[in-house]
Amino acid sequence: MITVAEALAHLFALADEMSVEHVPLREADGRVLGEPVAARRTQPPFAASSMDGYALNGVEADLHAQFMVIGEAAAGHGWNGTVGAGQAVRIFTGAPVPAGTNKVVIQEDVTRTGDLITITDDPGPKDNIRPAGIDFKEGDTLDAPRVLGPADIALLASMNVASVPVRRAPVVALIATGDELVMPGEDPGPDQIIASNTFGLAAMLRRAGAVPRVLPIARDSAVSLTTVFDLARGADLIVTIGGASVGDHDLVGHVAGELGMNRSFYKVAMRPGKPLMAGRLHGSPMVGLPGNPVSAMVCGTVFLTPMIRVMQGLGRAAVQRVQLPLAAPLAANGPREHYMRARVDGGAVADAGLQDSSLLTVLAEANALIVRPPGDPARAVGDMVDIVHLT
Repeated sequence: MITVAEALAHLFALADEMSVEHVPLREADGRVLGEPVAARRTQPPFAASSMDGYALNGVEADLHAQFMVIGEAAAGHGWNGTVGAGQAVRIFTGAPVPAGTNKVVIQEDVTRTGDLITITDDPGPKDNIRPAGIDFKEGDTLDAPRVLGPADIALLASMNVASVPVRRAPVVALIATGDELVMPGEDPGPDQIIASNTFGLAAMLRRAGAVPRVLPIARDSAVSLTTVFDLARGADLIVTIGGASVGDHDLVGHVAGELGMNRSFYKVAMRPGKPLMAGRLHGSPMVGLPGNPVSAMVCGTVFLTPMIRVMQGLGRAAVQRVQLPLAAPLAANGPREHYMRARVDGGAVADAGLQDSSLLTVLAEANALIVRPPGDPARAVGDMVDIVHLT
């Protein structure tokens, strides 16, 4: 058996970085920026008023001073000309500041009679003008890689970028294995269960930025497995669920080997998730997850999501851990790294109850995993432990 860190190193070596494609701006949210993007314009492209008021020469902005209003400037409709001494232009937020002016006196500090205004309240030192390029200048870049969010999309739009270079979303083929499985909505036989892992992992991978392809269930025969493996050709990552152990009906490793899989490792010193294997099949990385529902989902969190990040150019890093105090004691840990289902509440964490790797109800109630190192001694309330947040 190898450690979790060693398994991650092998998986990162298998992960192929996706190529860059261009997508329309409206489709770029949640994608990973693949290349730096340069602004195609300056923002704002001109000195602009930040308030509604009157644009004038600031040296004349004294209390009780009077000015003749000679024009009006609004957003999208600037005033052409030069403002002279004793003159002002009515201006609105976002409008270009006219030549000859360097201050906007807000309308609350002014009284107006016809075309004559008088400053009736101290206008203060603020000029109420946004300088040209205060946000960004033409040629400034949004750097890659980064997961694009709503604020990034707004920034790219203001940069006048309509087509965005992003990493291609990895296509992940998901293969559930076992005669005991049927799809949700079907009527299981007396000895069958529902294939839950596939759908939980598909949701996890989709959130990570991948495109899951749920393939037909592979039955416990070499012919069925071979057929489904053939359907997985062209995927950027192949993930099998179940059948990776050493029982008489666990055929994934054997069949994959017959098809030419170059195995990187088998078995990881962790719980849940010991019977994990990985390699390369049909030119694509392949990961064989255990079949127990919680084991598969924990391995998805610990191994698959970091792999997807590597494939999107986001760097090689384990899933983020933070430390929190325990709200309840924990017994000593065994010889394997343990990922315990847990709940964070009020700034502290406690295990979520039974840790059996078949109990999805416990996993659904958990919002974190407590990570126990091998041989970790018993822990008391208040002790600091590593956790991984679940989303």
